[in-house]
Amino acid sequence: MSDSNDIEVVYDKQCPVCDFYCQRIDVQKSDGNLVLTDARDDSEIMDDITALGLDIDEGMVVRVGDKLHYGADAIHELALMSSGKGFVNAMSRLLFRSRRMSDLFYPVFRTGRNLLLKILGKTRINNLQQDNNDRF
Repeated sequence: MSDSNDIEVVYDKQCPVCDFYCQRIDVQKSDGNLVLTDARDDSEIMDDITALGLDIDEGMVVRVGDKLHYGADAIHELALMSSGKGFVNAMSRLLFRSRRMSDLFYPVFRTGRNLLLKILGKTRINNLQQDNNDRF
């Protein structure tokens, strides 16, 4: 469990692209401490995500304080808090600091992620326990 100053990112660690991105996120220290949570692990935040009906296979989640941001909104929030240091943070800030750009590009990246996980033979997290929803 994270404290109130933490920025918690919930993502699929088995996705190489997601893991690469999340390991390189650098937020401004004034915004809080970054905590990474693997969505495949049992956790209180995954219980919260599931209770809200959010499909973690279709979007990452960022918790800032008591508020959960999902999908394009999550990556937009991270971009706003980004330090801008390094290539990944600079590109994230450039692409996702605009809500409109986040809404446009996030679905493209999500589709690419799902295709990559299908090629790699990974299973879905399926936190909503949907029938016949084990594979990408």
